[in-house]
Order: sequence, then structure tokens, then C-alpha cells
Amino acid sequence: MASSNAYAQYNNSKILTASPAELTLMLYEGAIKFCNIAISAVEQKDTPKAHTNIVKTQRIVEHFRLTLDMKYPVAQDFERVYLYLEQRLIAANIKKDAEILNEVLGHLRSMRDTWKEVMRINKEKGAL
Repeated sequence: MASSNAYAQYNNSKILTASPAELTLMLYEGAIKFCNIAISAVEQKDTPKAHTNIVKTQRIVEHFRLTLDMKYPVAQDFERVYLYLEQRLIAANIKKDAEILNEVLGHLRSMRDTWKEVMRINKEKGAL
């Protein structure tokens, strides 16, 4: 019990001290984790677990979309991608389709990897 409480405190501290860029990376990692759990649940025919984790993934994608700063033209491109991912997640949840989830997972990994690269470049420039 004490070790799980210490772990929770560590995670909470990690979140509270993270930069906005690090929080974004954590969200991508969370979406990927939940999507992986959903894929596994679909394959195991665990419908409630699949549903729960697809919805968690959806909420993160929706958060990304709703927090876009639309004063930048690239935000419109990201909005289209996030809307597409949301639609695919809805379809995956209705059909409990691992293939659709794997497609979404590929996009999330690509976006996470791109974000990591942006963080690396900005760190080198001293921007983050």
C-alpha cells in the first residue's frame, strides 16, 4: 500500500512539474497506452475494457483538438487529423475493430515521434 502511494505521489509530482511540451508528450503516451489496451481487449473479446480504453483514447484526442491555437494555420491541419482520429475511434468502438485501432495507433505513434523530435530540436535551440 505504501509503495503504491509513493508511486502515485511521484507521478503526481512528475505531472505538476512538467513543462507544457512534456505534458503534451505524456498525453500522446497515454493515448498510445490506452489504444494498445483497447486492441488487446478487442482481441480478447473483453467488450467493456475495450470500450473504456477507446473512450480514454478519444478523450485525449478530443483534448488535443479542443486546445489547438487556431491563430496558426497548421492548427487547421491538426484539427482535420484529430477529427479523423475521433471518427475512426468511434467506428472502432462501434465495431470493436482492432484493425481500425491499429490504424489510429500508427497515427498516434507518428505524431508522438514528431512531437519528440520538435522537443529535441527546441531543446537544442534553448526554446523549451
